[in-house]
Amino acid sequence: MADTFTADAAGASGAKGLPARLAGVLFAPRATYADVAARPRWLGAFLAVYLVTASVTTLFMSTDVGRNAVVDQQISQSEAFGRRPNQQAIDRLESMSRYYAYFAPVTQFVSLALGSLLAAAVLFAVFNAVMGGDASFKQVYSIVVHSGVILAVLSPFTTALAYARQTLTTATNLGVFFPFLDENSFPARLLGAIDLVFIWWIVSLAIGLAVLYRRRTGPIATTLLVIYASIGLIIAAIKTALSGA
Repeated sequence: MADTFTADAAGASGAKGLPARLAGVLFAPRATYADVAARPRWLGAFLAVYLVTASVTTLFMSTDVGRNAVVDQQISQSEAFGRRPNQQAIDRLESMSRYYAYFAPVTQFVSLALGSLLAAAVLFAVFNAVMGGDASFKQVYSIVVHSGVILAVLSPFTTALAYARQTLTTATNLGVFFPFLDENSFPARLLGAIDLVFIWWIVSLAIGLAVLYRRRTGPIATTLLVIYASIGLIIAAIKTALSGA
């Protein structure tokens, strides 16, 4: 059936080059994902996404603002889960922060590679084994990798905001619309766990999966968004319970 999709989706149009595919994810996602599904080439998109995100992260970690923001986030995360670090632990974090810029390219590569593989494996299992789809793993993986263009394009914007605000607390989460909430409350933590950037990425990914499996985008996007919100709900509940708030 994958060959049938190739003939139907590609039609008479020629294959899109890498720049066209990268731009198409933003401006013409359905046609672009049809081309990706018909000709599942992922390496160029993977490298493009990696180079952008790794460069932005490394640059951020090379500044005092970036290093301090990471240390503050690590301390805040520990406190959110009920573990208040002592001064010795804080000193260790601050000492390690000087190496963050060197670690950034490696951690970005590992997280992107493993994250893409894990997401593709789960989606492949659900759509093929559970829902009776017929796409190949390479097709699913290519869709997942190309959807990462959304995150890569927005990373300079979100990182610039983090630098200006001197914090890694995202300025694109739903919590920014409710500044009157206590930041340690359950509603604030829940809204803070849901980011508009990831919502855009999820919708884009849903379009790609809908094209690949010849299904409607709405139900796929809704399901993925519910899962995303549920994860945020669980994290917020755990943080609230452990903090005693």
